[in-house]
Amino acid sequence: MSLLNSASHRRLNQLTGEWVLVSPHRTSRPWQGQVEKTHDPDRPRYDPTCYLCPGNARANGARNPAYEGVFAFDNDFAALTAQVPEEDFAQNGLLIAQGEPGRCRVLCFSERHDLTLPHMSVPEITRVVEAWREETMRLGAPDAINYVQIFENRGAAMGASNPHPHCQIWATHSIPNEAAKETKQQAAYLAQNGSCLLCDYLALEQRLGERIVCGNDHFVALVPFWAIWPFETMVLATRHIGSFADLTGEEAQGLADILRRLTIRYDNLFETDFPYSMGFHQRPTDGAPHANWHFHAHFYPPLLRSASVRKFMVGFEMLGEPQRDITPETAAARLRDVSETHYLDKPTR
Repeated sequence: MSLLNSASHRRLNQLTGEWVLVSPHRTSRPWQGQVEKTHDPDRPRYDPTCYLCPGNARANGARNPAYEGVFAFDNDFAALTAQVPEEDFAQNGLLIAQGEPGRCRVLCFSERHDLTLPHMSVPEITRVVEAWREETMRLGAPDAINYVQIFENRGAAMGASNPHPHCQIWATHSIPNEAAKETKQQAAYLAQNGSCLLCDYLALEQRLGERIVCGNDHFVALVPFWAIWPFETMVLATRHIGSFADLTGEEAQGLADILRRLTIRYDNLFETDFPYSMGFHQRPTDGAPHANWHFHAHFYPPLLRSASVRKFMVGFEMLGEPQRDITPETAAARLRDVSETHYLDKPTR
């Protein structure tokens, strides 16, 4: 019996230091649980009721300009505010709280209500990448901001409150938990080995090949050895760079190309608008060099067996540790096997 292919086992996530339980023998279990709604093929180019479409009023009464292409603005209902009380709270060493100043932005990918990443051209996505770079540098510049987190929730299954293609950008004073874990692990690896953790990991994955999904000269998409979600992927820069601020023009285009190709593969896998939470991890903006940091993105899609059956992180996952049924190797093979030509006709421009 092969440990990795057919027996229950644990895999160590080198980026967080945490374990994931893999149970490949469970893929045949019957499913009588929740069934998700599938995609809406009739989404219009413009929705007069959408608060992100050009010219429309947003929920707070502000009106969007008649924008074309990328449009960014301060979130009308931000989770972070610039002004917070300066004092910390501590009681008996057990009840501890501190103020967290920050800023939240929304960035629309296009004026088109129906134009998601897999339907956009590489030049169109490149403009989004360039906007991410500009937002990272501008938001990360103040002394009070030490981290910039860019993320996209695609689809109602992942909590997207509006179907107009967009992402959010949160700039925080503290380094968030997940980025802090990765900072610690990458720094420890550099101190112990004198090299970059993700540079070494990418070289190993490229040599093995079994978890690679697609790539170009500047970025590679792969299913991590320690993936938690069924079709989770990680997008890695092939050059050792730490953030959006380090991207060259060619690398921006390379990232756009990978995002398009990967999201097309996702949609083609179950022939649906594939939901996911996606985000970029990059070095903190606290002024330290962070030579240990390697720029990358995580895609966390919930779908498991079809367009209507998803993975739930409950029970043992919440109380013990994450668990997955299909192996990362199987997931990578399935993503490799699907076409990079979208199963739907491209929307008329």
